Amino acid sequence: MKLELNDDQKAMLDTVRQLAQTKFRSRVAKWQDGTFPYANLRELGEIGVLGMAVPEEHGGLGMPVLDCVLVLEEVAKVCYVTAMAAMSAMGAQNRIIANYAPEDLKQRYLPGVITGETILAICMTEPHAGTDVANYTTNTVVHKDHVVLNGTKTLISRADEAHCFIVFTRVDGRSGREGIGCVLVDPSTPGFEVTARYHTMGGENLAEIQFRDMKLPSENLIIRENGFKRLLNAFNTQRCMNPSVSLGLAEGAFEEAVKYVRSREIFGRPTGTMQGIRWKIADMAREIEVARSILYRAASTANPFPDPYLAAIAKIQTNEMAIRVTSEALQVHGGYGFTDEYPVSHFYRGARYGTLGGGATETLKDLVGRRVYDAFPDDGFLSFGLM
Repeated sequence: MKLELNDDQKAMLDTVRQLAQTKFRSRVAKWQDGTFPYANLRELGEIGVLGMAVPEEHGGLGMPVLDCVLVLEEVAKVCYVTAMAAMSAMGAQNRIIANYAPEDLKQRYLPGVITGETILAICMTEPHAGTDVANYTTNTVVHKDHVVLNGTKTLISRADEAHCFIVFTRVDGRSGREGIGCVLVDPSTPGFEVTARYHTMGGENLAEIQFRDMKLPSENLIIRENGFKRLLNAFNTQRCMNPSVSLGLAEGAFEEAVKYVRSREIFGRPTGTMQGIRWKIADMAREIEVARSILYRAASTANPFPDPYLAAIAKIQTNEMAIRVTSEALQVHGGYGFTDEYPVSHFYRGARYGTLGGGATETLKDLVGRRVYDAFPDDGFLSFGLM
């Protein structure tokens, strides 16, 4: 199998690459204190990137998951913070609205996503439960003509900027995963409060949010029945978007490492001619190519959401690869890599997020292991594509 980009994809990537390299690169340091990259998002909106995942009937481009992966990868080669902000327009929160919300809510939120005027956020993790969805305590009580939301979510991106929050919530106190649904929250609604803020090593801010007796229209409870399965299907998109950022960070660090060793000398020789350095470069290139192949394959299965088994493998492989590659790229720089004067330290810090967000690596390994165990045939032959 050979993946070849078509002319439209090549043109799109060239446009994004030019924007990232000529404008975003000079602004990277500006976003490291938690400042939101509004300027970069507006420019991405102007070239159509933020509308890639919005359906055509709502003014977007309705493009496949793979195309979104390609673009996020290109942005992340330069700026982690901007890539994470752009992911909010292409990831699970957008797709949950596009696939599950009633029409009037789609019309209210999706057109603004295209221009960057509407910022989306997703609220899953709770102080005592991240991956453990069955123990979420945030709850929505259904009344005749409205619903009431109470609970706490933590480690939430864009809490101070988002205009719409996709909140995973228990419905009427039903227990277990089967009791999970989804409600759309406008932060201007009484009962919404940001109660804590955390600055991350990647440059983003995360926050804790409390919902106290928040009264919402009934239509805002967009998923009530069979909610966990439907939400997880949409969330599998995040398991391709997240590693696309990791892939871009690894590639950005790799490019910096190659440029560095081509410009330096050690013991009277160009650094890049030393076998130890060449092997490091070779290993980084190999790891990037392997991760890219499985990620693109997983993204290509989306219809409308990616295959969960392949998405899990792609995320594990790419996230862990990015940590290794950015670390080696920093090592190649020597002591300079440990300073903020060289971009490689930025890539290294951003890469550390990948295994934590969008489903922790340990949880996804358990998912993959169970899938293999359950599907393994009695004759012992596991054919390609069987999973």
